[in-house]
Amino acid sequence: MQLQLGEISALLTEHHLLKKQPVITAALQAIVGVAYDSRKSTAGSLFFCKGNYKPAYLTAARENGAVAYMAERELAEGDGMAAFIVTNIQKAMSLISAAFYGFPQNQLFIIAYTGTKGKTTSSYFTHDILKTATANKTALFSTIDRIVGPKPEQEFKSHLTTPESLDLFHDMREAVDSGMTHLVMEVSSQAYLKNRVYGLHFDVGVFLNITPDHVGANEHPNFENYLHCKLQLLANANVCVINAETDRLLQVYQAAEATTDPENIYLFAHQDFQPQVAVPTIDFRYKSDQANLTHSQFEVYPVTAKAQQIDHAGTYKLSLPGTFNESNAVAAIITSGLAGASTAAAQTQLAQAYVPGRMESLKTENHGMIYADYAHNYASLKALLKFLESQQATDKVIVVVGSTGNKGVSRREGFAKALNEYADVAILTADDPGFEDPKAIADQINAKIDHNKVAVTIEIDRPKAIALAIQQSTNRDIVVLAGKGDDAYQKINGVDTPYPTDMVVAKEIVRGLQK
Repeated sequence: MQLQLGEISALLTEHHLLKKQPVITAALQAIVGVAYDSRKSTAGSLFFCKGNYKPAYLTAARENGAVAYMAERELAEGDGMAAFIVTNIQKAMSLISAAFYGFPQNQLFIIAYTGTKGKTTSSYFTHDILKTATANKTALFSTIDRIVGPKPEQEFKSHLTTPESLDLFHDMREAVDSGMTHLVMEVSSQAYLKNRVYGLHFDVGVFLNITPDHVGANEHPNFENYLHCKLQLLANANVCVINAETDRLLQVYQAAEATTDPENIYLFAHQDFQPQVAVPTIDFRYKSDQANLTHSQFEVYPVTAKAQQIDHAGTYKLSLPGTFNESNAVAAIITSGLAGASTAAAQTQLAQAYVPGRMESLKTENHGMIYADYAHNYASLKALLKFLESQQATDKVIVVVGSTGNKGVSRREGFAKALNEYADVAILTADDPGFEDPKAIADQINAKIDHNKVAVTIEIDRPKAIALAIQQSTNRDIVVLAGKGDDAYQKINGVDTPYPTDMVVAKEIVRGLQK
């Protein structure tokens, strides 16, 4: 692949990003590679100087063959290289990466999810349905996995919910070249805050919900900014699907309506829900029939004429427990219907859907039930604990939980609130502490816990914390391992440190106790 320098200048100029362009010479007409990691720079490539830039990065890129760079200011170490000086490097990188990889998004039907909780589950449900409907030609970009093609080696673990734009368009290009026709992806608020999806448009954009989260020094300055970034997905989608039970519904609907014809906006909600704000009629309703610790069953009703054109009325069984997963499934039913999947395909795939790290369970002989779930904020932990409490009589609910470092600071108080409402025992531990002291994070959670209701232990070593929880449990107890789900690493001081996953640790501990 290659991109003419003139094309780069024209694209940046069109978006009012170009401050200064290089002189194009006979010797340098085009670039044949792009990178923001100097170790990945190759001969004839363009290097993006972004983020925590250090002069050594551009020097290394140049030594590896880079012939041009892009930055927000001129750099001495780039003297002699073709230099594109721009007003916003993140926006510029997104535009140029898309162009370099041949605008692969134009060859994919893209369904994008945003929301404080439920993005991953909804994405997996939708991918499972479309995988069948498209004969395995649907890619997946999720918090957990990335699937860019049909081969086993084209499925790998993700490091970001929504990756850097260059990686995003690279993977889209691989998906297209591998025969993929559809893509289901999660879009985080950070993706818009940091312009990772600048210029990207979606066929279907889904807004699941909004609750306080991701507010902190390294994330959003306040909740309004967090909401604003979430709403950008709706402004960049041809068709919008909205869970009408979200907070700020009127604001969410108005954001969709600003750029989308109301005929292309679909609202869905539980049968008994009545919005307290003036929005059009709910298009899809659903009713819970039953839910237990292994599955749930619900019914979907298209209400409006436009919903009836998609149809998908019927009874659905879901292989994940909890009524709180049903709204995610309804979103998947609607979006896969918009992409052409049949009712039968949705019914079949939801009945056998699996989401790594979501409500994994382990029944033990002497230590009750153990659950591992990615619940990583107040809303998701509350929903999980409330459902478990409704399903079985217990003596104690024992929760192992920590909170991430350098982001989502508001989660710490939220965890304490959920524990106060539903837990008997809390063991506070590490969960991707980043560059923070995990003990300090645990202390912040502990400071908000009502110790008259919840017995608290702090054990920073996560496997030891899980062992403590299981060892003190009896057959009438529930042990909940919250936060990490299927994550096979801990983020510590900038390093992804290998970690066996919570359920693997739990199974080893149980085997040891049985012996």
